[in-house]
Amino acid sequence: MASQEIDVFAVCHADAIERGGAKGFSLSRIDDSGESRLFPIVVVRTFGNDYIGYVNRCPHDGVWLNIGSGEFFSPDRSFLRCGRHGASFEIDSGFCIDGPCNGKALEPIALAVIGGDVCLCGVKLVEDRRLPDPFEDSDETMDIMIHPD
Repeated sequence: MASQEIDVFAVCHADAIERGGAKGFSLSRIDDSGESRLFPIVVVRTFGNDYIGYVNRCPHDGVWLNIGSGEFFSPDRSFLRCGRHGASFEIDSGFCIDGPCNGKALEPIALAVIGGDVCLCGVKLVEDRRLPDPFEDSDETMDIMIHPD
C-alpha cells in the first residue's frame, strides 16, 4: 500500500490559545479550480487541553460565528454561538442544538499538535514564499499567511 502525503500547516503556537478559549484565523485555501479563496477557521482549546477546529461559518447563513461581538461562545462558555442569530453548537461535535440551523453542524477541520504548534491537516493553503532553510531537506514546515481576527 502506497503512503500518501498529507498537507500540514502550523496555524499558531499551542499556548497562543488559553484553555477554555478560542481564536479565529483567516487563511487562504486553494479550491478545486486552483484559485485562492478565503478560508476562515476557529480553533478551540478545551479545558481538558484538546484542540478542536471548525470552519468559521454558521450553517444557517454563512456568517462568521464571532460576527459582531467577536465572541465565539455562549455567555456561560459551554457552547459555541453564532453572533448573528444566536445558534448554539456543541463544542466537541459542532452539532447545532438550538437556533435557526438546529440539526445541522459546523464543518470540522483536522488539527494536530506537532512540536508545540497547532497544525491544520489535509487542507491545501496558499503559502508564504520564503528562502529555503539550508539545514532542512523537507518542505513539511512551510509557513502560511495567517491573519488573526
